[in-house]
This record gives sequence, structure tokens and C-alpha cells, in this order.
Amino acid sequence: MPVARIGQAARESVSGLPTAFWWLWTSTLVNRLGAFVATFMALYLTLDRGYSASFAGLVVALHGLGGVLSSLAAGVMTDRLGRRPTLLAAQASTAFSVALLGFMEHPAAIAAVALLVGVTSNASRPAVAAMMADIVRPEDRVRAFALNYWAINLGFAVSATAAGVIAEYSYLAGFLGEAALTLVCAVLVFVKLPESRPERPVSGSAGAADEPAIGLGTVLRDGRFMGVVGLSFLISLIFTQGSVGLPVAMGSAGFSPGDYGLVIAGNGLLIVLLQIPVTGFIERRDPQKLLVISALLAGYGFALTAFAGPLWTYALTVCVWTLAEIVNSPTQMSLVVRLSPVHGRGRYQGVYNLSWAVASLVAPLMAGLLIDRFGADWLWGATGVLGTVAAAGYWLLMRGLSEGDAGPGAAVAVAGGAPRPATKPVPADAEV
Repeated sequence: MPVARIGQAARESVSGLPTAFWWLWTSTLVNRLGAFVATFMALYLTLDRGYSASFAGLVVALHGLGGVLSSLAAGVMTDRLGRRPTLLAAQASTAFSVALLGFMEHPAAIAAVALLVGVTSNASRPAVAAMMADIVRPEDRVRAFALNYWAINLGFAVSATAAGVIAEYSYLAGFLGEAALTLVCAVLVFVKLPESRPERPVSGSAGAADEPAIGLGTVLRDGRFMGVVGLSFLISLIFTQGSVGLPVAMGSAGFSPGDYGLVIAGNGLLIVLLQIPVTGFIERRDPQKLLVISALLAGYGFALTAFAGPLWTYALTVCVWTLAEIVNSPTQMSLVVRLSPVHGRGRYQGVYNLSWAVASLVAPLMAGLLIDRFGADWLWGATGVLGTVAAAGYWLLMRGLSEGDAGPGAAVAVAGGAPRPATKPVPADAEV
């Protein structure tokens, strides 16, 4: 592709988005530039502190459990208190808890604070997604979520490299560095981002009676949306094997940690290079087909690992499922927003994020059980089955979506970009 066309595609990818989005995007980038704890927790506990691999696994699991616990609560806070207060509270408490973790000595204290870090660091996700949906036009949401995902991976690629160097000298400096950058995010939110939560109609005004109250029960009874959550869980079980099953399988095959690092680095590099141009290609295409294709690419991309031999063949499988990730992430996030009522976006995002948090707990158990009892090939076969099931699920779930519901009480954008109310509002409930 000529350089001029590449430049034009890049300009089209970033044009037309509001200033508030770019400040939110900057906050995401800065946050990921400081990612240290989640990446180096196991190495810190085993190499620097001398704890066993079992204890390190327990602490990492507790960190993941914190994300499970905070997903729903943060979603409720996002709707009740607002996006901005939730972001500020999450980022300030994350900075404090990450710094505190660096000074913990007793194993029980380390485990407890790791759980706290998991709670606080995941609490901002529903608010970020809800604010992005508030401030970006429906027709630009796939592009906006793709750009945000690009920032996450760019920040992670830089932070993983820098943090590796920092960890050789001082793990504490890594903890304090993440705390400092998280505080920078909080300052950006406080100074640059206004509250974006849509105002609910005043009781007795036109439209107020037509919009039911949104509680967690509303979300859980939304069959189509919970179907998306279930499919997201299957997809995340697959993608998590890149950091769980793949390093174990490569180690068993005689490869070094450096070999694995080289292979998995291709994942972040490809996302940074391809996310924006691929998004320009998929932005106006049928989301049903995109999600079906991405599920098959993910499942069979990992399944190909069973046939990998030389190092380059492992890298090739990573390229396949990374392409699935590039397509799936912004498309699915846009679908989640599309199915979410305007005044229930926080709760809907919280339940959606729960699928990934639970998968982060289940995926290691799944990988360990299959590899230990049956061998790694069974794990890769299972990913192929999961990808096939997810693809069939997306195909069934999204049939006639443009003519059907889009969430109880929602005002959503359909193909033509015009908002319309849902046809089957759920009765109001008093649940949180």
C-alpha cells in the first residue's frame, strides 16, 4: 500500500472523535504504561521474595478474584455515582494499594493487599467503557474501542520492556512507578474529563414513565445480553491460554522463557501495527460475520499449536489468534454498548467485565487439568471446540438483531444510526 494511502487511512481512523475521548484515551495509555504488578507479580514473589510457585499462584489468583468482586460493584457505582467519581475513586485507591503492596513483608499481608489491588485496579473498567459510549457517536464506537484497545497494547508493550529492566534493580521501584502513573491518570480525569452520565428524565416528565429502572436483575434477565456475556467467557477462556497454557506447553517442549517471550511479543506488536488499519476495514461490516470469523480464528489459531514444532511455527499460531483478537475486541465491545440501556451502561459493563474476570480464574485450572492429565494437545483441541461453539453462538444470537431488541429500556443505534427504544422494556425493579 502506498505511503500516501497509509497516511490517509491513519487520518480517517483518528478523525472526528471528540476531545474528551482523546483525554480518556490518554488516561488509558498512561495507565498501561505503568502496568507492573499484573505482569511481574509471580516473578517478584518467587525470585525476589523467595516464595514457592504455589504461593505465587495463590496470590495471582487472589488478584484475579479481586477483579471478579469489583466488576459488579463498580458497574453499579458507575450508574449511581457517575463515571468520573468512579474513575477517580478507582485510580486513587489503586495507586495507594499498589504502593502499599511493595512494602508488605508477611505472606498473609501480601495476599490480602494483592486481593485489594485486584479489586481497585479493575474497578475503573466499567466506568471507562460507559464514558466512552456516552461521548462517542454510535457510528464511531467500533473505531473508538479499537483505538482504546490499541492504546492498551501499546502501553503494555512499552511497560513490559521497561518494567523488565526496572525489576532487575528494584521491584519496589516498579510498584511505586505504577502507583505514580496511576495518580497521573486520576489527575487527568479530574482536570480534563467532565461527567458524561446521561441525565435520567425527571419523574412526571415526558419519557420518564417509558424508561424502567435498571438494576442488576434487569441485566441478568436480559437473555440476549447474557448470551453475549457467556460467549465472551468462552472467547476469554481461549485468549487467556496465550499467557497460561502456551508458556507451559512451550516449556515442556524444551523452549526457554526467552523463547516464549519472543513469541508472545508478536501478539502486542501485531496489535500495535494492525489494529488501526484492520479496524478501518471492518468498521462498516456485518458484526455477526466478524464475530463468527474471529471466534473460529481464535479457536483454531490456538488449536494449531498442537502441530507446532520449530519456534517460528509457534509464532505463526500467535499471528493467527492475534488477528482474531484484533477483530473480536472492538466488535464485541461495540455490541455490548449497543445492547446496553443508556442509564444502565455501568451495570451492563460490570456484568460483561465479569466474564473476563471469571475466565482469568478458570483458564489456569482448565489448562493445568488438561495438560497434567491428558497432555497439551488436548488443551489445544479444547480451544478449537470452544471456538466452534462460540462461533455458532454468535451466529444464533445475532440473527435479526437489527430488527429485534437491543436491551431493556435502551435507546440504541441501529444500522441507520438513528436511536430507537427497545420494544420489550423490562418492568422496573428495586435491585442494585
